[in-house]
Amino acid sequence: MLKGFRCETAKCPVEKKQRNLAPGMHGWRRGRKNEYAVRLREKQKVKRYYGLFERQFMGYFHKAERMRGNTGEILLQLLERRLDNVVYKLNFAPSRKAARQLISHGHVYVGGRKVNIPDYTIKVGSKITVKGSEKSLKRIKEQLESNPNFTTQSWLQLNREEPEATIVALPTRDDIQIPVEEQLVVEFCSR
Repeated sequence: MLKGFRCETAKCPVEKKQRNLAPGMHGWRRGRKNEYAVRLREKQKVKRYYGLFERQFMGYFHKAERMRGNTGEILLQLLERRLDNVVYKLNFAPSRKAARQLISHGHVYVGGRKVNIPDYTIKVGSKITVKGSEKSLKRIKEQLESNPNFTTQSWLQLNREEPEATIVALPTRDDIQIPVEEQLVVEFCSR
């Protein structure tokens, strides 16, 4: 109904096989990416996944560089242990941005003390609780009930009745489910 009479012929502009090209008259000229572009794309993917700015990301990279072990895995481990990411992984918030807002508004406590810094790094054995006010508890419990089949990762231990969690171990590379090659990120940032 919506297509014209011309679409019944071979000249149909809607169903031409050239439609999978980039827009514009030179869409077919797009070449393959060079090594720099591939490494930059991987770094940008990690930055956008965790919602970081360039300076924050490079700070984490330099911290990971100074630590012993595989720099790429340590970098991802540091990013995974950020408080906003942990709150998101515990299903206290529907997204990382919402988790960041929840933390900055003072709804999250770590070790019994209010923490309003989203990039606070969680240590093993830390206990994350929710502010005791009705509003905070209601909001978190609604989020937990909205996804009843949600399972926490092995390095986190969640108590759903009283919304609180404990960090039982450091996250491993298997726990970090980002489709990224951390070696390319390290190669890009090391140059």
